[in-house]
Amino acid sequence: MVAHNERATVRVGDLFLKIDADQTRIDVEVEAMAIAPVPTPEILWRKPPVLALAAVGGTALGRLGEPSTASTAAWAAAGAAARRLHDAPLPPWPGPSLDEIASDLDAQCEWLVANGALPADLVRRNRQIAEAALRPWTPVFAHGDLQITHVFVAGDEITGVIDWSEAGRGDALYDLASLTLGHEEHLGDVVAGYGTDVDLDVIRAWWSLRSLRVSRWLIEHGFDPSSPGCEFDVLRSQLGLSGLLDDDAGEFEARADAELLRYPARVAGHGVQTLPAGDGVRQR
Repeated sequence: MVAHNERATVRVGDLFLKIDADQTRIDVEVEAMAIAPVPTPEILWRKPPVLALAAVGGTALGRLGEPSTASTAAWAAAGAAARRLHDAPLPPWPGPSLDEIASDLDAQCEWLVANGALPADLVRRNRQIAEAALRPWTPVFAHGDLQITHVFVAGDEITGVIDWSEAGRGDALYDLASLTLGHEEHLGDVVAGYGTDVDLDVIRAWWSLRSLRVSRWLIEHGFDPSSPGCEFDVLRSQLGLSGLLDDDAGEFEARADAELLRYPARVAGHGVQTLPAGDGVRQR
């Protein structure tokens, strides 16, 4: 499916081989799947650096940049699954601290501006929005990367939640924000399934924060956050814009394209390759 310099995931028939030189990350994934109170892939075998997982049934809840064909009930079921996870006992390992997240956010914002990936005002205003997420939270058992390609459904039922390498103690609203990133129209369905009041402003703040933090990684690993409906569009929409100001839109696209073109040689040098699978996903 996807390979880059950090890890690779390859489908072979009905199983997936995850190849990761960082065994700590694999340890987290294995332990998280063992204790998570939601459907997860079956672990078939493990021979470092390879972890073999059975394919889960169904299809992904959706994809960033594309309309979701999943039902309202399926989105609500995803919210209910998140609630079951968050109500479970905390995992024994920690998650990233508030200070770590804030420090990394500032570093990523600085990089985006310094390298011309995004206009400074767009970054600055989203950094201001993101500030609302940087508050103390009660830690829960969080998936840590609950994007819609990691949640599988069949009809209105959740059949599996995959990719647990970022699991740990974290903010419940970050999981809900990751799940609805780029699909704001389904936020109400997810919250209804979650079954309790949540602070929507904090979820929106996490949309900005996640998009700002991940964009550099995506660019440097051969993905395109400027694709329609993806992270750069999320950042624009956070300001209530369908695109950048008309006078700046062409300049922005030119800068984004130029920034992406800076990296193929460096990325190829690290063995980055997108495999031609019909069900490819963007994974971190």
